[in-house]
Amino acid sequence: MSDLRDLYQEVIIDHSRHPRNRGKLEGANRSAEGYNPLCGDRFTIQLLVEGGIVRDIRFEGSGCAIATASASMMTEDLKGRPEGEAEERYRRFREVLTGGPAGGDGEEGGDLGKLAVFTGVREFPVRVKCATLPWHTFEAALREKKDPVTTE
Repeated sequence: MSDLRDLYQEVIIDHSRHPRNRGKLEGANRSAEGYNPLCGDRFTIQLLVEGGIVRDIRFEGSGCAIATASASMMTEDLKGRPEGEAEERYRRFREVLTGGPAGGDGEEGGDLGKLAVFTGVREFPVRVKCATLPWHTFEAALREKKDPVTTE
């Protein structure tokens, strides 16, 4: 189990130090802003949605290592997915981290693939907000909500 935790930490650190899909998305047709006042994380998620598919997704902003890694891995995971499938990934990620209906009994999020590295965050409730902020912001962008997302 310790080896698995070490691997998870390495993945999070790698995505934090070398985030994928960071920067402005030219041609974005949806976007939303998110803010975590407790940690200071602040992100803008930009989407290019065409024909019901998340064709491209990028993020701008800054945050702690967990929030940045989550944004980076989220963009990799959601790019190219149909909107409904992307929303289901958002729902599943949130449930696994918050102990909701699909993840409440210690289930390790096997269907999340690489995103399962965040299951350890459940042990630190304050950090759950860091990991889920990019996802809540993605959901707001997908649904074209205009008000900024906040973790409070």
